This record gives sequence, structure tokens and C-alpha cells, in this order.
Amino acid sequence: MNEKHPFDDFGINLFDERVMKEQLPHPVYEKWRTAAHKEDALDRATADAIAHAMKTWAMAKGATHFTHWFQPMTGSTAEKHDSFIEPGDHNQPISRFSGKSLIKGEGDASSFPSGGLRATFEARGYTYWDCTSPAFIRDHVLCIPTIFVSYNGETLDKKAPLLKSIEAVSKQATRIVNAFKDKDVKRVMPMVGLEQEYFLVDKALYRQRMDLMHAGRTLFGAMSPKGEGISKHYFGAIPTRVAAFMQEVDIELWKLGIYAKTEHNEAAPCQFEVAPLYADANVAVDQNQLIMDILKKVADRHGFACLLNEKPFDHVNGSGKHNNWSLVSDDGQNLLEPGDRPHENIRFLLFVCAVIQAVDRFPELLRMASSCYGNDYRLGANEAPPAILSICMGSYLEEILNRLEKGDSLAFEVNTKSFEIANLAYVPKDTSDRNRTSPFAFTGNKFEFRMVGSSRSAATTNIVLNTIVADTLREIADELAPLKYIEDIRKTALAICQRILKEHKRILFSKDGYSEEWIAEAKQRGLPHLRSYVDSIDSLTAEKAVAMFERNNVFHLKELEARTNILYDEVVKDIKIEAMVLLDQTKKVLLPALVEEIKFYSDARNSLGQPFTFYDDKIAQLSDLLQLMDQRYHTLKDTFIARRTCQSHHEKAFYMNNQVVPLMKELRDVIDAMEESISACRYPLPTYEQLFTSLT
Repeated sequence: MNEKHPFDDFGINLFDERVMKEQLPHPVYEKWRTAAHKEDALDRATADAIAHAMKTWAMAKGATHFTHWFQPMTGSTAEKHDSFIEPGDHNQPISRFSGKSLIKGEGDASSFPSGGLRATFEARGYTYWDCTSPAFIRDHVLCIPTIFVSYNGETLDKKAPLLKSIEAVSKQATRIVNAFKDKDVKRVMPMVGLEQEYFLVDKALYRQRMDLMHAGRTLFGAMSPKGEGISKHYFGAIPTRVAAFMQEVDIELWKLGIYAKTEHNEAAPCQFEVAPLYADANVAVDQNQLIMDILKKVADRHGFACLLNEKPFDHVNGSGKHNNWSLVSDDGQNLLEPGDRPHENIRFLLFVCAVIQAVDRFPELLRMASSCYGNDYRLGANEAPPAILSICMGSYLEEILNRLEKGDSLAFEVNTKSFEIANLAYVPKDTSDRNRTSPFAFTGNKFEFRMVGSSRSAATTNIVLNTIVADTLREIADELAPLKYIEDIRKTALAICQRILKEHKRILFSKDGYSEEWIAEAKQRGLPHLRSYVDSIDSLTAEKAVAMFERNNVFHLKELEARTNILYDEVVKDIKIEAMVLLDQTKKVLLPALVEEIKFYSDARNSLGQPFTFYDDKIAQLSDLLQLMDQRYHTLKDTFIARRTCQSHHEKAFYMNNQVVPLMKELRDVIDAMEESISACRYPLPTYEQLFTSLT
């Protein structure tokens, strides 16, 4: 008998198009399909038929409940479980799931952040089925992806604006493709591949670190001898315990139809990465939320804690979520595929230039959309791109764009290094090297946005990216619309590209983004350098951003103001948690340990009955540390308490970021000095060394 392979269960818990085609009558399937492609709307009878098939399929797999799975503005997911069981005749239980229950649900929206969109006492919030993202089963619950809106229809989630942004970029990209006489294309989908980085630490040690448990990162900790300087972890052999964890993660993801393709050790100790294959932007964001949840739950079963914070450990690499983005038509054409002769591919050049213009127009928005307070500790730290938006096109395409801007011939020979490898007759060569310091790099047939923080929902990133590109494509499509002949269209397209490059070439940079020279050069070019996340939040309600979002029917002003309030409040809460944990641990754990160390040396000196310079010097050093730690503790505490005088979320967020955070750093410095001065047996918490060596 053949042994079952994990691939045999691929997609077993996913109610996708393949299953729908099998389970539904053909007319019902076709109605769903036209609705999913926004060519028609679902009627009640069709919804009832789909709901019945979905319930039958789910219950056959052991599901007892269903939930409208949604993504509120907390950045995570939410769900309320309802059972399929209802009372039937003679009070006997029957299972029922109607089209109405499938399409619409109601939850208490008052407990979710709304940023002032609605009063707290108004509790109604509605979830509506997103029929473009497949339902799935997790833990015996049928999960139905939905959007979340208020009683008056304002969006209270991240999915609704994501769907609007997808529609916006699809509409404008399709107009341009059609203008190039490709009339069969009806839709263009933004496709996204999200690489997810994370850390694993032993769960028992994790539970001893209140900062890891409550803040997701260490608020103090001296560097371990096992750091990145050893460079043996990156792409190294995966530890046995971790390999078992990864295997279960893969199986869980495969059951949900998620093509988990790549996994490996990342640069920092205890850091790893998982990368699925591409999906349309909506599904990719849903899948990434599932990936983060599965990483955490499977880690717990294997005795690990999974850390998704952008910078869990000082002095070592943090974690990102690389957002690989492209545009693909409904007949399979990647509009960012340069082909063998990109200098002749005018449509490709036009789409590339549209992205260049979009990024240069809205860098502050992209900085906001990729980040959070925690990402400030990672960006520009020789591990992630700097907090300056720039685009690297690669030397070959950059030369084409330079020639295009100047009006020179686009045809030239590409100088690629030729090399031989024994026994290989075919050795593929790239036309350009890869720039890992670029925050927004063209990588073959897509753009890789590398600034995105590992803990963030990728929805906001793609909402902004889709919409700013859609806005530029709208202008281009309007300019091409009156033209009838392909020769005129191509000529005008090249002129548009030339104009864009002249106006926006400042955003192109292919050298070392980590260098101080680049920071100075970026300033000369007029590129914004927003070192702190809080400095980028107001870009959401800047006049040009509001106009852009409203033009593309993604957000209106009231929704943008709400999101701004939520983001400021999020910063305040994140820093508040960290400050409270740091103050608590300093007072209750670290100061007493330092006093105990001083007492040990004092008792040792007194027991000898004669003076020893070593003991006197050691006691003096530790006493100075004690005095300094106590002083910085009280300075931080008093400054933290004074936040209460701030009148608004905006004022409080800037106060916390600019006044409290630097004092936390000063207290951390003395705590780290204490760790390096104290005896190992008296240091009360797991150190970096213990955490980094806990996986084997």
C-alpha cells in the first residue's frame, strides 16, 4: 500500500474554484464566477445554493461552526463562531446555513477601532462575503473571508479598501492594455508574493522575558558572542527542532492551498523565512494573515515562541515582509515582463515609468504604509533599506531609461560576464546584479518593496501601492484615449515615458543605500527622509493624498482621518506597553539583582578582614551603575506620567516618540552595562546568548 504524501492533501481545507466547480450545479457555478469577476451580482437563490454546498462540504470535513473571518483595523484578524445547528421539528437539531448567513453577518463593532467614524454606543457592524477569496476550514470552523463596514457603510477594515484599490488599478491598467490594441483583456490583477521573516526562541525562556511576552521585542539585553559576525546561520543547516516545526507549517499551509515554496535560515541567529508563491493581491494578503497565525500556533506546539516583531533583538538583523508586486492580465500577460528586447517593449517601459512616477509622488505614503513604530528600529540599520524611498532598476534597464530620457537610441549591447562551469552547457546569466539596499527594486519582472515590517498587515501596503499606480495610469490612459493608430500610441507612450523620467528620475538610485553619502545625496535631490514612523502618518490626510484616494474611489476624507487617528493611537499604545514593562522590570527585577551583586562583593570584602583594591573598585563601579539606573528609572517614569497632559492622539504620539523613547534607550544602556558587569548566577533573566542557543 502506498504511503500518503503531504502533497496529497494540498488544498483539502480550501473551498476554492476547483471545489466549487465540482460541488455546484453548473449554472450556479457560472453565476458565482461572473460575480467574482464583477461582471454580475449574486442573487439570493444562487447564494442559497452556494451556502448549502459550502455547508455540506465543511461538515463532511468535521466542521461544526462557521465564521465571517475579517480584518479590522487592529492589523490582525477577527472571527465570531456560529454553529450550523438549529432546532427543527419537534425541537430536534438540524443543520442549516442559508445564503443570507453566507452573505451577511453582524458583530459588535463598538469594540473595534474606528478612529471616530462611529460613536462607541453605536454597536452595529456588518460583515459581507468577499466572494473573490476562497473560504477555508481551520480548527473545525468554516472561515468565510468578509469585509467589515459600519451601519452607514464606512469601511472598518483593511479588506474593503484593498478590494477597491485592486479595482482601481485593474481599471486603469486595462485601459492602457486595450489602448495598445489588446482588446481581449478585461481585467488586470495586481499579483503579490509576500516573503515572511520571523524569529523562533525557546518557549520556556520566552516566558521568563516579560518584554518579549508583552512588547514582542527585548527592551534590554547585551550582545551575545554568537551574533551575526559569525555568519554561519544564514542559509545554514536548519536545526532539527526547527526543521520539524517547518514541516508541520508547510503541511498546514498546503492544506489551505497556500503554496509555501521556500524556507531557510535568515541572517540573524534564530531568524528564519517562509515564502509562498504569488497570488492575486487580495488572496495574498489573506494568505499572509494565515501564515503569521499558523507560524505562531505551530511554534507553540513545538515548544517555541514565534516573534514577528520587526526588531526583537538589538544589534542583530530585524525582520521584514518583502512585498513582491506585479500586474498580470486576465490572459496571463505580466505587464512588468521586459522580454528579450525591453528597449523595444514600449508597453513595458510605459508601465515601469508609471510606477516610477507614482513612487516619487507619494514616498511619504509608502513610508507610512510599510511601517509601524517597531519598524523604526530596523530601517536603515544595515539590514533593511533606509527610510528613504528610492527605486533601483538594475544597470541594464537603468541604461535604457537614461537613453530614453535623453532621446538617444535604446539599442545597445549588454555586457554580461561570461563564465564556465564544469559539465554545464547552459549557464543562465542575469543582466544586472541585485541591490539589497534598495527599498523598492525591480527584480526581473516585478517590483520588490523591501521596507515592509514583518508584523504588519500587508493590506495597507498594497492599498497604497495599487492606488498610487492607478492614479498615474489614469493620467496616461486619458492621454492615450483619443489616439486611434498604434503608431501614434507608441510614439505618444515614448513621449510620456520621456516626460516622466525628466520629472521623476530623482527617485532612481542603484548604489549603496546604506551609505552616508546617499543620505546627503537624497537630501540634495529633495527626497524625504522620514526617520520616524510618526512623521509619515499625516501623509494619509495630506491634500494630494486625499484627492488621489477620492479620485480612485478607495477612501474618502472621513475614512482617512479615522485611520490617521487609529495609527497615532497605535503608536501611543505600543510605546506605553514598552515603557510600562521596562519600568516594571527595572524596579522589580533588575535593581534588586544589582543590589544583591553589590552585597555579594561587600560581604566578600568584609569577610577578608583587610582592604582589597579589586573589591573596592568593583563595589564603586556597581554602585555607580545602581545610582545611574535609579536616576534614569525615575526620569523615565516622570516623563512617562507627564504624557497625560497631551490633548490629542497626535500630540501624545509625538510626545511618546520624541520624549519617552529616547529615555527608554538611556535606561536600556545602563541595564545592558549592568548585564555585562554582573555575575551570571545573579543576572535574573535569560540573556541573548541563552535565547540564541536555545533551538538546538
